[in-house]
Amino acid sequence: MRKTGKKLKFLKGEKLMYMLLAVMVLAIPVVKVCTQAILSESNIKVERLKKDINKQTRYNESLSMKISELASLENIESIANELGLSYNNDNIKIVSE
Repeated sequence: MRKTGKKLKFLKGEKLMYMLLAVMVLAIPVVKVCTQAILSESNIKVERLKKDINKQTRYNESLSMKISELASLENIESIANELGLSYNNDNIKIVSE
């Protein structure tokens, strides 16, 4: 006795559903890896920008301290003395709002 194998017959709609299922099973992991890569790249850019912002903030603070130092009364008086200017209290006018 010889056994004959039964051949499965799929309907057209079933073939389409199985094909879509196979494509989805293969596509979902690929899409997930791609989105993770994009997210990782974005995080690297964000960290780089934070580092640049911190560096610029420190530089701005340094410049503010330099401005305060240069605008100090002692510095102004020393520069005025170097240029031969004298301090005369009668020439000072107070301006108020």
